[in-house]
Amino acid sequence: MASIEFVKVTKSFDKHDVIKDLDLKIEDGKFTVLVGPSGCGKTTLLRMIAGIDPQTSGKVLINGKDVTKIPPGQRGVAMVFQNYAIYPTMSVRENIEFGLKNNKVPKEERTRLVESISATVGLSEYLDRKPSTLSGGQRQRVALARAMVKQPSVFLMDEPLSNLDAKLRVQMRIELIELHKKLGTTFVYVTHDQVEAMSMADTIVLMNKGLIQQEAPPDVMYRKPNNMFAAEFIGVPPMNMDDLGVEGIKFGFRPESAVLSKEPSGKHFSIRGVIATREMLGSETVYQVKYNNSSYMIKCIEDHFTVDEDVCLEVAANKIFFFEEDGNRIGEEDGRFNNYLEALRRG
Repeated sequence: MASIEFVKVTKSFDKHDVIKDLDLKIEDGKFTVLVGPSGCGKTTLLRMIAGIDPQTSGKVLINGKDVTKIPPGQRGVAMVFQNYAIYPTMSVRENIEFGLKNNKVPKEERTRLVESISATVGLSEYLDRKPSTLSGGQRQRVALARAMVKQPSVFLMDEPLSNLDAKLRVQMRIELIELHKKLGTTFVYVTHDQVEAMSMADTIVLMNKGLIQQEAPPDVMYRKPNNMFAAEFIGVPPMNMDDLGVEGIKFGFRPESAVLSKEPSGKHFSIRGVIATREMLGSETVYQVKYNNSSYMIKCIEDHFTVDEDVCLEVAANKIFFFEEDGNRIGEEDGRFNNYLEALRRG
């Protein structure tokens, strides 16, 4: 196992800083997920850890050791790519043991490692098959097994589930969580899918435009987002945002925090609107409620309303967030918080 640390790291492409003066510590043995929109710098961080695309300046430390001048193959890391990078002309066994052969590992040891790890990821009966005869999930397991036989101290995964269908992605998420528990190794996982991040991570590192927006466990990031970007990126549907009409402040609330009813019940934020759209998703229903020039997404367990129906939308005071003009969240301990609550009540 190994910790990873970025110290004042900058990465430039064509004199443009994609990442600038970044500091980050990834804990030993944790499942850390780097998440953010395309182009935010998350894959760039992964490639710097691997040594595939070294930093322009600063230091990358693995277990406290500066690896800047250490080649990728000697860093004790293994990377699983989005496209799996499996050799189509080789059998599953040959794919898994390819790196071992290159490193001159004796045949008996290779066989032991391949069979042990194939059993761990459920590939034992497929060792003599070609990758073209396997499903997407099985090919993903081949890529994982090939990384595992190297017995790395760090697993790096670059959107490894993005080519799988929705049902298989859910299954593979569970398998990766179980694999991490079994191995106890440091996992660094890159995705643009916040559902993957929330369901798998011990720690989420949320990035945008090369900057870390927040670093926290999933529940903390959801309940106490640092800023508007975090509030709107994490959560499905995203947090509702609207102008308070005071000092450039915005207020927000989660879709599941609102209550829809025929008549008001006295909660802090209360408006009358019209159901514009209805999405029945099985165990829950998502409504879009129009109010003047605003619209709010509301997630309900019950399915009691229809399109074009008049409804009362209410949110309790302890479910409301406020954000500065620069996007930073205003905490409940801030003296202005109660003033903004009162301004919201007055409308």
